[in-house]
Amino acid sequence: MTALGWTAAEVATIVAGRLVGESRLIDRVVVDSRRAVPGALFVALPGTRTDGHLHASEAVERGGVALVAAGRGVSVEPRIEVGDPLTALRDLAAAHRANLDLPTVGITGSTGKTSTKALLAAALPGAVVAPRSYNNEIGVPLTVLAAHGDATGLVLEVGSRGRGHIRWLLPAVRPDVAVITNLGLVHLETFGTEADLADAKWELAEGVGPDGTVVVPVDEPRLRRAHPGRVVTFGASARADVAYSSVRLDEELRPRFRLHVGGETREVLVGLRGAHQAANAAAAVAAALALGRELDDVVGGLAEVTAPRWRMELRRGRYLVVNDAYNANPDSVAAALEAVTHLPGRRIAVLGTMAELGAVAEREHRRIGALAAELGYRWLVAVGATHGMAEAAGDIAVEAADADEAYTILRGLLRPGDVVLVKGSRAAGLEGLADRLAEEADA
Repeated sequence: MTALGWTAAEVATIVAGRLVGESRLIDRVVVDSRRAVPGALFVALPGTRTDGHLHASEAVERGGVALVAAGRGVSVEPRIEVGDPLTALRDLAAAHRANLDLPTVGITGSTGKTSTKALLAAALPGAVVAPRSYNNEIGVPLTVLAAHGDATGLVLEVGSRGRGHIRWLLPAVRPDVAVITNLGLVHLETFGTEADLADAKWELAEGVGPDGTVVVPVDEPRLRRAHPGRVVTFGASARADVAYSSVRLDEELRPRFRLHVGGETREVLVGLRGAHQAANAAAAVAAALALGRELDDVVGGLAEVTAPRWRMELRRGRYLVVNDAYNANPDSVAAALEAVTHLPGRRIAVLGTMAELGAVAEREHRRIGALAAELGYRWLVAVGATHGMAEAAGDIAVEAADADEAYTILRGLLRPGDVVLVKGSRAAGLEGLADRLAEEADA
């Protein structure tokens, strides 16, 4: 992480807190006591599994020079007492962001955020990029606090589970370019309605000033909104400012396509898997061009991008395992099912529940079950509470209560040469099943 160069007294001023103890020099911010190396400020956050306040002493023992805490009986010094440590973390990131003269891109959307971030990072060598899916009220501030003045840019993935979430983060983000990848049926259980979802994602665009750029899908009417800055569109339509066409998948499921920008056309290969990555690549190209990058330089880096774990990983052996178990929603499951049809072999889909769909859960699970049958899958193993998915799939469906039962069922179904797709929301816990199948296939 970058050296921040704050004193504890300065931190107390930034977060409107009270310093108890001496003012020491701080060069980084952590929220995990195990990472409290010398020079670190430990922000004690309450959590679902533990409370950072319980680990205050450990943070100091490991070298932490101060902590931000809400009290709760913490006597460790030096400490900065605040009303809400999470807000303090955001405020520290906002203060650091205000001192950074870096072109900053914020990326949000229902799906494709992490992929678009990875593709944009390839187009912006030297940029600070959010690790993994650091896209919430903790991960975004930590990414900003890790940025340094020698970087070429800052790329932030910004998630949301309801109205106001992105707006709350805007002081720390302050995007020059905002990218909204798409609007899909994700987290409707927390958003409430599709209109609320669209409004919540647009909050990122509201953080862009008149000199900035907003990048949106050309075919999404809910995002056709007035903005004081420049609005750039992307998509498969020829009306898009950055358009793609002629998408085909190679033997590794990587998309090749034509990219059309300002009267110019380029042949593009993307290192990520699935035809849907063409849209993510177009969004990333639009953002990079908005920052003044050259088209050929941007396109050249797209083929070098590799997928993170559990995102369309291919493991070849006696049978082929497609591990896409990082998460699931209707659009991403449909895209994965379609992509796998381009692989030779008898196809089996292992699908877990798609969480947080609210009132549309049964409709969307049934649609996915019917799609698997329509695409010619030989078997669909529906794991957990799948809301009618198996019934909609018909005779190809087998139901399993959990990942262990699914594994037992698959032992009786799999043949050499088969292709098995594993996908579900994280709540389904299918990533372990996919790894287990891959290890067995290699044996």
